[in-house]
Amino acid sequence: MHPSSNTNLFLFTLCICSLCPCLASVYHTTLLQESAQFHADVAMKASLLALLLPAVSARSVNLAGDQQRPITNDEAVLATYHIELSPGNTRWVTENEKWALRREGINFFDITDHPDFGATLNAVIAAGPPKKKVVFPKKPAYQDIVKPLLANLSKSHLEKNLEKFTSFHTRYYKSDWGRQSSEWLLGKVQETIKEAGAEKYVTAKHFKHPWGQNSIIATIPGKTNQTVVIGAHQDSINLFLPSVLAAPGADDDGSGTVTILEALRVILQSKDIVKGKHPNTLEFHWYSAEEGGLLGSQAIFSAYEKDRRDVKAMLQQDMTGFITRTIEAGLPESVGVIVDFVDPNLTEFIKKIITEYCNIPFVETKCGYACSDHASASKAGYPSAFVIESAFEHSDNHIHTTNDLIKYLSFDHMIQHVKLTLAFAYELAFADFPALEKGK
Repeated sequence: MHPSSNTNLFLFTLCICSLCPCLASVYHTTLLQESAQFHADVAMKASLLALLLPAVSARSVNLAGDQQRPITNDEAVLATYHIELSPGNTRWVTENEKWALRREGINFFDITDHPDFGATLNAVIAAGPPKKKVVFPKKPAYQDIVKPLLANLSKSHLEKNLEKFTSFHTRYYKSDWGRQSSEWLLGKVQETIKEAGAEKYVTAKHFKHPWGQNSIIATIPGKTNQTVVIGAHQDSINLFLPSVLAAPGADDDGSGTVTILEALRVILQSKDIVKGKHPNTLEFHWYSAEEGGLLGSQAIFSAYEKDRRDVKAMLQQDMTGFITRTIEAGLPESVGVIVDFVDPNLTEFIKKIITEYCNIPFVETKCGYACSDHASASKAGYPSAFVIESAFEHSDNHIHTTNDLIKYLSFDHMIQHVKLTLAFAYELAFADFPALEKGK
């Protein structure tokens, strides 16, 4: 730390303690954690922000209970975000209250801009008969093609891309760094497509959002519009002062971002994939603003829902590199397969992919409602699944701070997630879904 930062840090702490005692203990602990990387200019900005925090906190809306209810005019001005903590369980909150919930480990959809998201699925369910479930292959079928592709995966590509991606001060979706990191990532995806000689067939574009950091969609067209989606989120956050403090986000979700980027790089080495000989279209998504309440993925899947897009499967890769706590617990290194709030049939297929193509086993685990972007696909009525680096209780405890760093990650483990992603994408790109649904 620069010597002058100590003075600013002291003043910042004093402001917090004197002007907002209720936050004193939280920020004291946080500042101790963050001080090693707290630059002088950042500290001064934080001090100014601290002066404003009491006024903002004093305007917080306290709703009775968790259920949605009509709000008064005064509350409508103050409670600017409408969140959903479980199906039908909504409330209005301030932005400070959003981050307080996240610090407590409580996830949610921010449905402010998409209050009717999921309405199409609900209408179909209400009208009956039940929507046909997507049927997945009973077992992997393309080992002779996929396994040679897996030999081309590169840890050095993962490491180089993640080093660059974590060099942005933060990837907070409302910050200019978030915009810059998204621009860099789009350029990298487009470069990957061009290096594969696939730019005539494969596209990568921003899906634009009003907050500045855009989502990214890379599309590999197939013979039909039946679509298989692979996703990760590109944003990061420091939950104590999102607009000020550093958030390198190496694991959450820089690891998932580079995992699916490497899978894209290698799957484009298949000429059949590049030239669209596969029946099903492949899309690789990098979502903005996952940390703010699944905002980017909601916008995308809300649009897909309205357009009646035929999405057959969606796999989310969120945090793919941390194994320390698993090893310390004396447990085998594993891929964590989420089994709550996911499509059970797709999840069973993913277990088969892991068994066939990965060098480590899987472990079933749970993460709760709206815990990552797969939840947006589910809400739109699409089969979704989520894999993570370990059992949830052993996942990375450095996330959402300045300490979410590359040095804590295993690129060998990350490669296992790339193998899973690549095999999943190839197997389902060539799946004959109409025949499977007929029992063939």
